[in-house]
Amino acid sequence: MERLDLLALADFNLVARHGGFGKAARAAGRPKATLSRRVAELEASLDLRLFERGARSLKLTQEGHALFERTGALLTELDETARAIASRGHSPRGRLRISAPLLFSQTAMGKLAAGFVLRYPDVRLEITTEDRAVDMIEEAYDLVIRVNPQPDAALVGRAFLHDRLVVVASPGLPRPAGGQAVPAITRGSADGAGVWEVRTPAGRSSIAVEPVLGLSSFVMVRDAVRLGVGAARLPLSLASPDLVAGKLVSWGDVEGFETALWVLYPTRRLLSARVSAFLDHLREAFPQGTPDELAAYVAG
Repeated sequence: MERLDLLALADFNLVARHGGFGKAARAAGRPKATLSRRVAELEASLDLRLFERGARSLKLTQEGHALFERTGALLTELDETARAIASRGHSPRGRLRISAPLLFSQTAMGKLAAGFVLRYPDVRLEITTEDRAVDMIEEAYDLVIRVNPQPDAALVGRAFLHDRLVVVASPGLPRPAGGQAVPAITRGSADGAGVWEVRTPAGRSSIAVEPVLGLSSFVMVRDAVRLGVGAARLPLSLASPDLVAGKLVSWGDVEGFETALWVLYPTRRLLSARVSAFLDHLREAFPQGTPDELAAYVAG
């Protein structure tokens, strides 16, 4: 048997981890033909078939599975060690891709991103805005920011901001009494009457609502509620400046709608310098992680 080619072994692990040559090529930004050739060369050097190649699928053989299990962790360790050594004593550099939700992007991400690249000019920061749960590995993201994410064994992270929904209205819109429905502005569909359960210092109460306007973002909802079209449920961080200025009044906190904003990444061990730098940047921007802190950051 010839000496084992470490680079070919790394390409084999890349394909095995992603479950196919096409997915691995897209994730790594490399030609599919190159990965296929390198894996074939590894199979020839080992005199083993590592993959069963079907017309529409690729499956590890028993030998391929054993090789993947025994070498995957080792190669990851080697790669992370090399990256950590290379980053010591140097400013963060290279591409950093982040996915962030719509509202946070609209209100805070521009300021965060600008401050980060001014501080680390050798980092090429790319931020995309979407509320869906992206596939970090498949879509080559370094970090993702998500609202109340589902548990994911492949990702680690922490909550760095907390928020809650409040029912707000313009001062000229009277709060309904006696079960009378109030016109409401909703995020999403404007169909159907409903009831909002709220909590105030005086206790819990219900507000009957009749949606009159449906909008696709909280920023648009805020702009509409300012004009007195109806009441709305808004994140406290977004409504706080108008509440302080008296442009809006609060009718209470919405029951059961507390949210947390999480920053997630694939592993906590030996993070790249640019990922670690952005995590520190978030901690410095939001040391307490409260709605008022986010509101002050956006207004500042």
